[in-house]
Amino acid sequence: MSELLSQTREICRMFEIKPARSKGQNFLINEKIYDDIVKAADINKGDIVLEVGPGLGFLTARLAKAAEQVIAVELDDRLATYLQMAVDAQDLDNVRIVNQDILKFNVGKELPADRPYKIVANLPYNITSVFLRNFLSSQRQPTTLVLMLQKEVAQRIVAQAPDMSLLALSVQYYAKPYIIREVKAGNFWPEPEVDSAVIRFDCQISDFKESIRNETDRLFFRVARSGFSAKRKMLKNNLSAGLSLDQGIIIKAFNQVGLELTARAEELSLENWRKLVAALLPFMV
Repeated sequence: MSELLSQTREICRMFEIKPARSKGQNFLINEKIYDDIVKAADINKGDIVLEVGPGLGFLTARLAKAAEQVIAVELDDRLATYLQMAVDAQDLDNVRIVNQDILKFNVGKELPADRPYKIVANLPYNITSVFLRNFLSSQRQPTTLVLMLQKEVAQRIVAQAPDMSLLALSVQYYAKPYIIREVKAGNFWPEPEVDSAVIRFDCQISDFKESIRNETDRLFFRVARSGFSAKRKMLKNNLSAGLSLDQGIIIKAFNQVGLELTARAEELSLENWRKLVAALLPFMV
């Protein structure tokens, strides 16, 4: 049994912490992977780090040594109580524990104004999509995210044409994702049913004003959702039905941007989608 596994079990026993599968509480017990996560996030002394799902604080302590400030958001009351005790015991005066649901976390209120920040997180798998949408589309995007995700989800996120999905397109619209490493299920306690992966996102910070960006994003995703609405149908048919546009307009737009009329949504790259949306915009209301 590894030392980290022994520590994890003992802490859980002493503080009556019962890892809950519904909350994604599978504690990482491999020191090397903790170090790889910090390295992937490229943390330096001027960084503010938002850590999500800090668990028992093993990663928190490493982040605190590298960063200017760490704000660790933990939903579970027992874990948050233990974390505060651990932070106090280690004199980590640059760590703040926030006992809250990350999906209700207000970046504007909780993080220093006009300061860039990074996110490091071991997310419960069931909130991955909502979490990414909330933070990637926010006017106060992080500059970088390093997340531990289910391996299959990470692979879907980094997929390229002809294997795109609405999830991949939505993420890549805002950020460039890279898989850093795979993490086998045996590196967690309790052991989950699936393998994981560490994935980094470098955000594409927009220079548009918020009102312009919001409208641009809205129109882009209106087209994208229509395009992916029926997997087995050709893209032009999905767009015509979803956008209530005449087929002639769709065909003209396809020809304008150099797309085959038989193309399906998953076959288009992000750049293809940007060009297609631009060609359709004059006809959308």
